[in-house]
Amino acid sequence: MSNTVDTLNTVADSVQQSSGPGSDWILHHVMDASELDFEPFFTIHIPQFPTVFGIDMTPTKHVVFMWLAALLVLLTFTIIANRYKKSLVPKGITNFFEVFILVVRDEIAKSTIGKGYEKFVPYLLTIFFFILFGNFLGLLPWSATFTSNIGATAALAICSFFMIQIAGIRQNGFFGYFKGLIPHGIPPVLLVLMIPVEILGLFTKPFALAIRLFANMIAGHFVILALIGLIFFMGTVLVAPAAILFAIFIYLLEILVALIQAYIFTILTSMFIGMAVHQEH
Repeated sequence: MSNTVDTLNTVADSVQQSSGPGSDWILHHVMDASELDFEPFFTIHIPQFPTVFGIDMTPTKHVVFMWLAALLVLLTFTIIANRYKKSLVPKGITNFFEVFILVVRDEIAKSTIGKGYEKFVPYLLTIFFFILFGNFLGLLPWSATFTSNIGATAALAICSFFMIQIAGIRQNGFFGYFKGLIPHGIPPVLLVLMIPVEILGLFTKPFALAIRLFANMIAGHFVILALIGLIFFMGTVLVAPAAILFAIFIYLLEILVALIQAYIFTILTSMFIGMAVHQEH
């Protein structure tokens, strides 16, 4: 037992020497980086890209996995589309993904947007599967969850923000859309208060989308790493069985959370589009 404890202490010391205190060790495995770590085997340093207008264009680890998720979405649905051209009866992987497609189309877009929902289905499908693939990529060994990066979730929220505004303006006209933001029957004296509140509300919606996805995805990774880190921080194998069991439970829960968060981001975006398009409701 003493030899085992000494070994664990050695590992813990090496972790702290390379990554700092315990909290830094967790952050090292969660935050973005300029290399791809395949510890303990090797590390791939991302090549330096040229600077454009003073902006460093070198991709980070999260950007690489963002590109990978986009590529997987493109390849997956190219294959599915080609199979539909050959046969309208779904089989295998086509049948599997058709379930999600129908949920997004019927349970999300149709039920929350209503009339004219068809034109928004491609966008909703894109963000749903992009987030879903990104969430599940982050559960693989030596990978990274780009949806736990506030920059990535903010970019997705900004895309939804512009989609919401464009949808509302196209349906109601520029002045009609912004006029419709103010509830009917409001006394003129309250307009001074209501107009800033409604304008602020336009920006709080995408802010809520970004923070909700970011917080939920990063929280699970923090908990898993903290549970595993207990083995080294406490310097005893006695906590290993409980720590590993709880970590496995949280990991399984993360699989469910990955699906739920993609669903929530998509349905909230769809609801906001529906509110912008049908302001009379």
